[in-house]
Amino acid sequence: MTVPVTPGTLIGVSLGPGDPELITRAAWAQLQRQEAVWVYPARSTKTPSYAFDIAQRAGLTPPAEHQALLFPMTHDAEKLLRHWQRAAETVLTWLQAGRDVLFLVEGDASTYATFGHLARTLQAQVPGLPVRTLAGVNAFTAACARLGRPLAEQDDTVAIVPAAYGVAALDRLLPEFDTLVLLKVKPLIEPIFDWLIARGLLEGADFIERCGAPDERVYRGAEMLALRGQPVSYLSLLLVRHGQRLRGERIRGCLKKTPPIPNALITP
Repeated sequence: MTVPVTPGTLIGVSLGPGDPELITRAAWAQLQRQEAVWVYPARSTKTPSYAFDIAQRAGLTPPAEHQALLFPMTHDAEKLLRHWQRAAETVLTWLQAGRDVLFLVEGDASTYATFGHLARTLQAQVPGLPVRTLAGVNAFTAACARLGRPLAEQDDTVAIVPAAYGVAALDRLLPEFDTLVLLKVKPLIEPIFDWLIARGLLEGADFIERCGAPDERVYRGAEMLALRGQPVSYLSLLLVRHGQRLRGERIRGCLKKTPPIPNALITP
């Protein structure tokens, strides 16, 4: 009688945004396992995987089996679906053979990462397939640490927004948030510069590209204008501080306290 093989686990291994020293102990322990399989996202066959590069710069030795999975940068839904299905089929072969598969992710695997898409695709095909996510350092918290500025203090509000929503969305968010974290700013970098200048926010803004990597670039305030007409990496973000935001009434403490009922009004 053939004994059924217990499927392996798909594990999202967060590597941090670029500095190998930000790899967590939990991720490091998983990456020591030579019996597991590594997979990692790449935008094309000509573009190296940034996640794999972080692991290599950390001095980690890949297992015997490791493979890039192609996830092209496109809004073509049919093309994306084909690549998700192809990646799922590749990974499922190892999982069904009882092998754990480590999906290497730059930043944090639960924050705008390809890992969630792959996990959902696989679990739709094999309900109950075991999946784990190892939390990691994301780019915007690492950027704040690198720049020596807090992301939020006390009751500050923060909006994390892919810049692809457009400059018009920023005007809607600005009255409600003390800090805007603008991700993936490459396509709109110059319109965002114009918006910052028009709103008087340029001096309170910071740009960081490939945070923690050897080719990291940081520009603060008006320094950012040197980027006009220059190529910018996809792995870039802007932190915008709105220091003059008008705030509404806020509740102090966890709950509003109900005043006690006077003794004279208590019925014996």
